[in-house]
Formats: sequence, C-alpha cells, structure tokens
Amino acid sequence: MNTDHETVVFDLDGTLVRLVVDWEAVASDVAETLRERGVAPPESLWGMLETANETGHRPAVEAVIAGYERDGARASERLPAADAVPEEPVGVCSLNCEDACHIALEEHAIDGVGAVVGRDTVATEKPDPEPLLETVRRLDGSPESTLFVGDTVRDERTAERAGCSFSYVSEWLRA
Repeated sequence: MNTDHETVVFDLDGTLVRLVVDWEAVASDVAETLRERGVAPPESLWGMLETANETGHRPAVEAVIAGYERDGARASERLPAADAVPEEPVGVCSLNCEDACHIALEEHAIDGVGAVVGRDTVATEKPDPEPLLETVRRLDGSPESTLFVGDTVRDERTAERAGCSFSYVSEWLRA
C-alpha cells in the first residue's frame, strides 16, 4: 500500500498474522501459576498480569503466556497485510511477547521489519504510548511522520497517545 508516511509500524496479531493461541488455556494456566504462589487470581488475563506486576510474579506469568504465544506464532496464519508490507522503514509493535513476534515474522518470511517491540520489550504495553514510541525510535523515525496500522481500538488509542497517524488494517489494505 502506498503511504505518505516516512515510517510504518504494524501491530502483529490480527494485522500481519493470526496467532493460534487458546487464550482460555492461557488464562487457566496463569491463574494456576498465581495460585501456586499464594495469589488469588482475578478473572481476566489482563487483570492477572496487573496482579502479577503488583505481587512481583510477572516473570513467572510472562513465562507461561510467552510459551503459548511462541507456539501460537509457529502455527500462525498469514494475513493479507503481510503481502503488502512496504519497503520504507517498517516496525512491529505488539501486545505479544517479542520472541513470538520474531517467530511469526520468520515463519511467514515477512522481511524488511527493522524494529520489533513486544509486550515484554519495554516496561509498559499498549495502549500506553511507550511501546510504539520505542518502535519509532528504533526505526530512527518521528511520531508525526509515522503510520501505525492495527486492528483494535487499543491500537488506535496507542497511536493517538503517541502522536502517530493510525489506520485500521482493513482500511489500509483498501487504500
């Protein structure tokens, strides 16, 4: 797709590929990991991540989630946007762990990605702007000249907070 932006950053899961992850199994295993450490898990996986942060168990919880994501990346499905990745500086900013992003990109031979920032790369995750801003920095870009392509309201909010332009992947593919 043609773009007037100097830098393009993509979300990964739901945008370039679809990871095959049983999120109910992930939540169940993360809950068990917290229980084993004497922590009552909240109902949602995001709540469990927050609780893990607050109680100092984030590394153990991250290990469980990342294992599922790496397996899901190996079994992932290539999506149409992967065939339209431009040649200009391109990055990936994802809620998935960085390792799973690299696996999916390699699995589907999505070349030309100069920067990958996952959930575990910086101290915060989307919709906080820092992961996207770090991706832009790694590409030697600027937020005002960057387009973030994603598939969720969280992605849109991240771009807005980072001062980047945003396009839903479905719209970007039609452009």
